[in-house]
Amino acid sequence: MLSWLLRRFRVALVIAALASVACGACSVLLVTQINAALAAVASAAAPGRCLPWIFATAAVAAMLANMLSDILFERLRHRANAEVRLYIAGRVLQAPLRHLEQLGSPKVQSALTEHTANVAQFFVNIPILLTNGVIVLGSIGYLAVLSGRLFVATLLVIGLGSLGYHGANLKAIRYLRAGAAEQDRLFAHFRSLTEGAKELRLNRLKRAIFSDTVLRTSLETVRRQRTTGMSLLVAASSWGNFLIYAFMGLVLFVVGTDLPERARVLTGFALLIMYMVSPLQSLLLAIPNAQLAKAASERIEELICNLESTEAAPVEGEPEPFRLLRLRGVTHRYYHEQSNEFFALGPINLTFVPGQVTFLVGGNGSGKTTLAKLLVGLYPPEDGQVLLNDSLIDHSNRDHFRQCFSAVFGDFHLFDSLLDARGGGLDADGNRLLERLHLNHKVQLRDGAFTTSALSQGQRKRLALVVAYLEDRPLLVFDEWAADQDPAFKDVFYHEVLRDLRERRKAVIVISHDDRYFHLADQLIRMENGRVFGT
Repeated sequence: MLSWLLRRFRVALVIAALASVACGACSVLLVTQINAALAAVASAAAPGRCLPWIFATAAVAAMLANMLSDILFERLRHRANAEVRLYIAGRVLQAPLRHLEQLGSPKVQSALTEHTANVAQFFVNIPILLTNGVIVLGSIGYLAVLSGRLFVATLLVIGLGSLGYHGANLKAIRYLRAGAAEQDRLFAHFRSLTEGAKELRLNRLKRAIFSDTVLRTSLETVRRQRTTGMSLLVAASSWGNFLIYAFMGLVLFVVGTDLPERARVLTGFALLIMYMVSPLQSLLLAIPNAQLAKAASERIEELICNLESTEAAPVEGEPEPFRLLRLRGVTHRYYHEQSNEFFALGPINLTFVPGQVTFLVGGNGSGKTTLAKLLVGLYPPEDGQVLLNDSLIDHSNRDHFRQCFSAVFGDFHLFDSLLDARGGGLDADGNRLLERLHLNHKVQLRDGAFTTSALSQGQRKRLALVVAYLEDRPLLVFDEWAADQDPAFKDVFYHEVLRDLRERRKAVIVISHDDRYFHLADQLIRMENGRVFGT
């Protein structure tokens, strides 16, 4: 993920990186000029005439380079955040529905929020790493000019501190990865706060256990893992700073007493070490954030791998006119939680034609909804064939096949707008349908968007029916649509809506338990334990 971002923004990154390097180089130049001025004062000599101009030029250049670098990297952070989210969303939209159902929405939500923010934050750390890295390297290089002996000693001290930091870093990253994994589970608990609100309020004991045990434990795990990881890195950084100051005291009071040009060398050494401590500390503190970004990147990559799609790219253009949909020996297997075993659907042999209303009936868990998802192309069959107008449906054309359907499933989602290119051109037709379904006093369609979605479940289903109508697809699937409707609206659906769709030559598949309307079906399909028993 980080490599993908670096490649995607490489031009802007190079420009921003060069600005950061220039800022660091100018900062080191400022230190050398300060040391030159101090040396002149110590020797009672007048500073060179060019020294003030060099100092002023370096100060202005450092300010401008730092400003340019920070602005560019801040822009990159927001662009990276948006690009990663769009990339994840695109993979989610392309992923097979079964994979998405198995993965669960909390992992997706976690990746789209916290993990992407941590990855994007990496770009803010780049100028810190580059600028302070140049300052540290430049300062060490200037030490080589002042004294070869101090240069070698400084390298040994920094190397010793780096080894200790590296060991702490290896331990810290394990804690940060564990915290990132628990974060996904925490998002599932956050989702339960709203989706399980009714159940939690009805049961005080359940509410207390959820709050004091489940939620608190997960929050505490994330806090503990991340705190431990970051604390290890901060402690290692403090240890590195201590080594610098200890080395500085050793040179000033013990080792440096017999250096040639002692005053000039020790003044420059002290100045450089003091100036280098803050950039070195910032450098060490920026590394944990980079490691946090790495852990977040790994979680995103794991998610993306689980969302790998086998379908071909969508085919542009409208599907050919619908004449016949046929299932030949179609089978499908999935894990059934209620029975704690795999549920087998099929083999199924069915035919659907324009102007035909089909009722799909059977008990709960008989496989009706699974069959409906197979029909519309959301699930691929494990065996058998799905044929549209005698053309075989496979991975190369399944997305194109799905464009023949509109569906309202039991767990439907209602968008705030139609998301249709025709937009406001559908307002008049939509408002007529809303009036027919007795919703016109609560909601209107304006510029392709509903004025409100704060409605009851039954009313929202009626809005979903309006959307399905306006999509004007040749095949429609309604999964227990009438279950949340008043008797009056059930009659409207079964007697008026279905009749109107039949007259418009739509093929309609209705999953229903309303046996008093079964006589209205042109084809009645009964299911039990995943098998079709009669039509």
